[in-house]
Amino acid sequence: MADKVLLPNDISAAGKELLTAAGLEVIVGSGRERETMMAEGKDAFAVLIGTQKFDGELMDAMPNLKVIARNGVGYDSVDVAAATARGIYVVNTPQALSDSVAETTVAELLAISKNLYADSAALRAGDWNFKRTHPGRDLQGKTVGILGYGRIGQLVAKKLAGFDVKVLVVDPFAKPAAGIEIVDRERLFKEADYITLHLPALPETTHSVGKAEFDLMKDSAFLINLARGAILVEADLVDALVNGKIAGAALDVFENEPLPADSPLLQAPNVLLTPHMASNTVETLTRMAVDAASGIVAVHHGEKPQWAVNKLA
Repeated sequence: MADKVLLPNDISAAGKELLTAAGLEVIVGSGRERETMMAEGKDAFAVLIGTQKFDGELMDAMPNLKVIARNGVGYDSVDVAAATARGIYVVNTPQALSDSVAETTVAELLAISKNLYADSAALRAGDWNFKRTHPGRDLQGKTVGILGYGRIGQLVAKKLAGFDVKVLVVDPFAKPAAGIEIVDRERLFKEADYITLHLPALPETTHSVGKAEFDLMKDSAFLINLARGAILVEADLVDALVNGKIAGAALDVFENEPLPADSPLLQAPNVLLTPHMASNTVETLTRMAVDAASGIVAVHHGEKPQWAVNKLA
């Protein structure tokens, strides 16, 4: 009997083809709800997930489970310690989506700077002259602060190089390079006209950007977050937006996803909200599916997967 791979949500065909070519049975599930995954994955050798929580209880409901593949970079939603204790590999796809997320970061930065969403919405509502009282801002000559200078942060800086901006970087592991200046957090929040977050969600980064940081920012500055929603104190961001402490924000990630219908963010002014879609492109979805499937196939063959985030004895 072939080992089974549960896909709570479907993936690109190239990923499924890789799994079936390795002799694995692919089960496309009917959703990512806990009870659904427990029922549909009870015999699964592997599961390929998105950002949904995956804890020890779910693992115990899948006694044959040997690998949890994350269709993305962050793996904070997976209880890695619980997986390790049960002899289950956790793998991710760190190289698949960096360019796409960096491109979307720049796109959202430009969108809020130029008021693209608000101007478009006003036009559709019949208000051609909305633009007269809501001018945008040029990026040229401004300062962009990048908090977190890993693969994505570095690509954001690279893609901004043609915009004639000053780039400030905060990251303990960043190395001096042309086109950037490594500074401390206080200076970044005080001086930057645009601050973009590219931090992993760790205990030390969770809720690490809140009132203290918004109080440091210029009232003309913008915040962009395409990393993890838990990094922000969302209530403090809403307060900063409502009271004009900052000029605006663009968010693609939220502490609770999907974003609840009663979230105060939906009523906050000058905020661009997108549904965790920074890597939602045809090319990136294919790369992620192939890379995640490759990790599953490696474990199936008794090999150590290339992008394992945990070590098994």
